[in-house]
Amino acid sequence: MAAEPLRMDLSKIAPDAYRHFLQLEAVIAGHVEGKLLHLVKLRASQINGCAFCIGMHTDEALRDGEPAERLTMLDAWEESSLYSDKERAALAWVEEVTLIADSGAGKDSYDALKPHFSEEEIAWLTLAIVQINSWNRMAISSRAQYDRKMFAHPAAAEKATEPA
Repeated sequence: MAAEPLRMDLSKIAPDAYRHFLQLEAVIAGHVEGKLLHLVKLRASQINGCAFCIGMHTDEALRDGEPAERLTMLDAWEESSLYSDKERAALAWVEEVTLIADSGAGKDSYDALKPHFSEEEIAWLTLAIVQINSWNRMAISSRAQYDRKMFAHPAAAEKATEPA
């Protein structure tokens, strides 16, 4: 099945709002550890079935040195020994907040965060989850397609276009 063409480009139709989403993204990234943020974004995107974000966040995590095995096993994090207790608590919270209509963001998952995160860190983690869920909904509803050249650094983009 071929992908649908882009339905709408929110960055062009609503540039002021889109710019604020990007600014919030930068603020959140300054408050959540990068390695954990990659896992949060990728796991929420898997749950939501957002191909754009799965592609983008997998590429970003790999570029930042995350082992491919941890990314591959993320969908089965509960059964894998590759994640720390802190990451497990965060991933459980990702699932609770992403599937909030089903879970209600339960007390047990919230309380499981407390040995690993301060109150402020829990707040920023929650904002990161809310933010990626927003991006997922924008990408899915607009039928955006990920192309790694879109986000490549200039030198990397030049390499990607050079003949092999």
